[in-house]
Amino acid sequence: MSHEGQQQFERWHRHRTVLLQLLQDVKSEHLDYKPWENAYTLGALAVHIAASSDMFLRSIAKGSFSPPSISTEYETIDDIRNIVQASTESTTAVFAELSDSQLEQPLDFNGFVVPGKVWLGTMVDHEIHHKGQLFTYVRAVGIEKVPFFTVQPPKQ
Repeated sequence: MSHEGQQQFERWHRHRTVLLQLLQDVKSEHLDYKPWENAYTLGALAVHIAASSDMFLRSIAKGSFSPPSISTEYETIDDIRNIVQASTESTTAVFAELSDSQLEQPLDFNGFVVPGKVWLGTMVDHEIHHKGQLFTYVRAVGIEKVPFFTVQPPKQ
């Protein structure tokens, strides 16, 4: 893994670890909660986070748009936890194989053509953004005890 890839992996993984913790107290009855009519439901938002990271990273590695490789079908919170865990494992594996040339290669997402490393930063920012929304959702359904927003990096 390149130095830049390693830095982004560590940044992403700190936030993904918190996402997994955040979902621990969510119950299946919370999955349909949404704060406004056209918003994602709590369940769909968690799955969107997992699937999007998988999609971004696979696309960067392949050099062209690639749909997520993980299942996004769920009925219960356990299904969602399994989806997020599968995405974490899949994304970690792809990160480990990411090369400097893949990070420099231009990638077209919906007409935006920039190097893979730009999309990599966007992937992490996208996850952080939606994880912040999920914190609000979780609080709104009555879960008061939530993890800190990020795992602290190890002291060097």
